[in-house]
Amino acid sequence: MVATFKPAFKQIASGLRFPEGPVAMPDGSVILVEIERRTLSRVTPDGRIHVIATLGGGPNGAAMGPGGKIYVTNNGGLKFVERPGKLFPVLQAEDYVGGSIQVVDPQTGRFDTLYDRCDGRRLCGPNDLVFDGAGGFWFTDLGKTRERDADRGAVYYAKADGSRIQEAIFPLERPNGIGLSPDERTLYVVETPTARCWSFRLSAPGQIESANGPYRGEKGKVVAGLGGYQMFDSLAVDGEGHICVATLITGAVSDIWPDGSRVDQYLLPDMMVTNVCFGGPQLRTAYATLSMGGTLVSFEWPRPGLSLRYLNR
Repeated sequence: MVATFKPAFKQIASGLRFPEGPVAMPDGSVILVEIERRTLSRVTPDGRIHVIATLGGGPNGAAMGPGGKIYVTNNGGLKFVERPGKLFPVLQAEDYVGGSIQVVDPQTGRFDTLYDRCDGRRLCGPNDLVFDGAGGFWFTDLGKTRERDADRGAVYYAKADGSRIQEAIFPLERPNGIGLSPDERTLYVVETPTARCWSFRLSAPGQIESANGPYRGEKGKVVAGLGGYQMFDSLAVDGEGHICVATLITGAVSDIWPDGSRVDQYLLPDMMVTNVCFGGPQLRTAYATLSMGGTLVSFEWPRPGLSLRYLNR
């Protein structure tokens, strides 16, 4: 059984073009991507929006990495449908350029492509990423959906300096959000259409401990799954190891206990709640991207968030 709550929330900014990948900065601003606008942008506490860099394709996720650089998962481009007050993606963009990992200097807006392939295979639709303490990062490749077919998804591990990229989990059903437990011994991945949260034990940085057979159940285990018509998007892990997953259709942040024994949902006024991060005093403020309506909101989280690598507060 899932318990639901309607938290008091504050709207920080509106007019964003399908925001995702929020990073709460020490100065109170939030850096995020705008997928439809194809930018990395900064939202100041008073709600002003400043474009840091126009990245092209479809910037989808963002994280602070070594040297104060922002690492972006770029899905290569999405086609959007717009209706009054609503914006949502439907298919691969006609001008799709291929997936990549980009590195952005937030001070100058200059950016470079770090990876666009692994073992000779092009990345399809990189989506979300998380850094570990060993100078590497995990990221999901959700793939692309076309009118009659779709890609199979995968999880990759890569070094931040561009020296190595490896496929770690394949196949998955449109893997989206990804995160690490506070002790970095467990990797969490959620699948969008199945609304399942998977866990994978790690034996070392970049190394999955479990078997890597052809079926997902041989690689990891299901922590939780949702019933009905709901889908998982991106995620964050809080300071007590709860997996906090943006949940589509329902329009919520789902708070999953690490052992899967309980799921609470914090309902927000948008069908496409796509991501969440933590900031503010004691990291008790949750920032959520409400993408269909183009807003960034904040609300109080019941526990402190997890302090992220390379983000000094």
